[in-house]
Amino acid sequence: MPMTPRLARIACAALTVSAGMATSASAADPPACKVRKSALVVWGGWAPHEPKQGVDVFIPWLRQQNFDVEVSDTLDAYLDAAKLKRLDLIVQSVTMATITREQEKGLVTAVQNGVGLAGWHGGLGDSFRTSTEYQFMVGGQFVAHPGGIIDYSVQIVKKGDPITAGLSEFKVRSEQYYMQVDPANEVLATTMCSGANAPWIDGVVMPVVWKKRYGKGRVFYSSLGHVAKEFEQPEVATLMKRGILWAAGCLGNPDDPAREKQPIAWVR
Repeated sequence: MPMTPRLARIACAALTVSAGMATSASAADPPACKVRKSALVVWGGWAPHEPKQGVDVFIPWLRQQNFDVEVSDTLDAYLDAAKLKRLDLIVQSVTMATITREQEKGLVTAVQNGVGLAGWHGGLGDSFRTSTEYQFMVGGQFVAHPGGIIDYSVQIVKKGDPITAGLSEFKVRSEQYYMQVDPANEVLATTMCSGANAPWIDGVVMPVVWKKRYGKGRVFYSSLGHVAKEFEQPEVATLMKRGILWAAGCLGNPDDPAREKQPIAWVR
């Protein structure tokens, strides 16, 4: 897809998982939210990414973390503006789908006005290939995974962040995502491309995990999680769980509780 002003450069993103490398700090779940939160989980799209199996990993855990959880397999869940406004979090796993202008507006407006957004791999980073506003919000768009399923390493580059605390470099066997990436992202983990399957990207350092703000909303993304089984890797699961809680305002500095008082308008 053509480069847009909103997505400024191409980088190579990926994450690595290796069994048995997790320390007790990396495997530890973050504490549950102190106040009751509400979450919408939306799944669908390309079946080989196992969207339902992926969200099923996190739905019971979210309920344990003090969330009321609603699950939807349709993007029409983004049409109810009043319901979206009451949410604290949206978790999405929808790959290679098409979103209508009305659905996109509902999702983008909700995040602009303070609802958190979190997701992984193609379920957030390759959802709607023709929606540049959506890509601007997420902070990246998949373009390739040279070599398909390969072994690679993930480096933690911001070790002082609550999402990455206690984690160090680890290995994973998965798709190493090469993406168009927003330079405004706060990158937490990266991977280096070897060039074995695409020599012209040898040595490229690609973001794998990032967080960002979009309007008043928190957005978290990890390119790990090609299939649900990858979340059996403690590092992969820990990053995703902590990122979800950060997006919901449960980890790190909480969101402004008065976020609804000054709504941000849909800009497109």
